Amino acid sequence: MSSATLTLRNRVNGGSHNENANDSEWHVWLEEHGPRFLLFARHQARSEADAQDLVQEAIFESWERRGDGEPPPAALVFATIRRRAIDLARRAESRKGREVLAAEDYPELWFDSKPEDRERDLFLQQAMNKLPAIYRDVITLKLWGDLTFAEIAVALDIPANTAASRYRYGLAELRDLTKAIFP
Repeated sequence: MSSATLTLRNRVNGGSHNENANDSEWHVWLEEHGPRFLLFARHQARSEADAQDLVQEAIFESWERRGDGEPPPAALVFATIRRRAIDLARRAESRKGREVLAAEDYPELWFDSKPEDRERDLFLQQAMNKLPAIYRDVITLKLWGDLTFAEIAVALDIPANTAASRYRYGLAELRDLTKAIFP
């Protein structure tokens, strides 16, 4: 007997492990219908784990609806699997949409800042992202890394004079990109 079958039996029987006529009837019913339910659920779900959960939830919900302790009609279980799969997909899509929206609204900020400075910092971050990487690296190491041009030269494996000129050119480009906000 599979672990899913045991879990379901325990759930339906309120955790009881006593073998009785009803248990035997449930065992036969689960052995007969369980694989069909799982096959149908696999077509409805995005993963094997979701399919197994759908089957267990649908059987339990159908059993509760019936109310007499007997196995529910297979058609009711199939219909419940389908409804629960739709609900699961809607929840997943809704969650995915919220996560995407949250990621777009609040990109990971580079700078640690106060709430009132976040808009400015986001604008500055977007401007920095528009700079060529060779300028962005030098500016970041100079301004926020607090390195000298000699230290930047070692870190980036470039001559110190190249680091200084990239810094100047990068600042000029950054000024052009941000002149609307920082006149």
